[in-house]
Amino acid sequence: MDDSGFDSRGPFEARYLAFLETIPHLRPRLHRYCSRMTGSVMDGEDIVQETLFQAYRKLDTFDDTRDLTPWLFRIAHNRCIDLIRRRKVRQQAEVASAQPDVYLPPDLVEPIPPQSVEHLVLMLAPKERACVLLKDVFDYSLEEIAGLIGATVGSVKAALNRGRSKLASLPRKPAAPRAPGPEASRLLHLYVERFNQRDWEGIRQLATADARLRVADRYAGTLTDAPYFSRYERFTAPWQMATGTVDGQPAVIVLSQQDDHWMPHSFVSIEIEDHRIVRVVDYTHTPWVLAAATSITCSSVSFPASQP
Repeated sequence: MDDSGFDSRGPFEARYLAFLETIPHLRPRLHRYCSRMTGSVMDGEDIVQETLFQAYRKLDTFDDTRDLTPWLFRIAHNRCIDLIRRRKVRQQAEVASAQPDVYLPPDLVEPIPPQSVEHLVLMLAPKERACVLLKDVFDYSLEEIAGLIGATVGSVKAALNRGRSKLASLPRKPAAPRAPGPEASRLLHLYVERFNQRDWEGIRQLATADARLRVADRYAGTLTDAPYFSRYERFTAPWQMATGTVDGQPAVIVLSQQDDHWMPHSFVSIEIEDHRIVRVVDYTHTPWVLAAATSITCSSVSFPASQP
């Protein structure tokens, strides 16, 4: 504000400040939606990162009279659809949904608890999936959903009815965790074993020379050049790693000691190609990612909880 009483900040700076104020409150919710659309808390976080980057690049064109939240959801939704297309999940779902739909009238479909919906929506075609999530989990109105996904209220209502009817006929239990192949399992166990031994050079030997590292919200670069391992060396609280799964996907679970028990604190995603680690993604600084997981499994730990 200048001496004349007018706001002297430029329009971009005002948009930027509004962007910064919105993100901390919206991000866990946005991540939860992306995770349920893609079926992976890891892919969900990648999409959120891409969404925020894309939104920031386009911030100078954003209409100040609009709310940031629907705009960001729309970008994230489109990213989710792109990912689904790349996986060919959409093609498979559309083949199934192209069959004549036989479903109960909306007033005869038994409501499904939101927790169960989040387990089951991957069985739906993408539009049905989005409508059911946004209505039954996130409690948006039909009009708001239409704006978020770029559809008419009538088509949203129809997709919602189809999705709810299909969900009502499905068994209400999550899919079994996917077991990694023998070589991937061997590498994950070696990674955990050497991490717990603080054998940083041994871990580097498991990775390719150009393996990438991303510490979500903190760092992106090569694993070899990163100050990654020294950060764990500086931790004063007891911690250790264990193999496990997050939403059915193999992962390395970071455990912290709480009241003489080891509890999941965060996790690390490891990508393997040709028997070598090619990418490591650490979610320590994004606690909403683990919080959004619907299932976490962890192998037994192998040394005393008192070990630092």
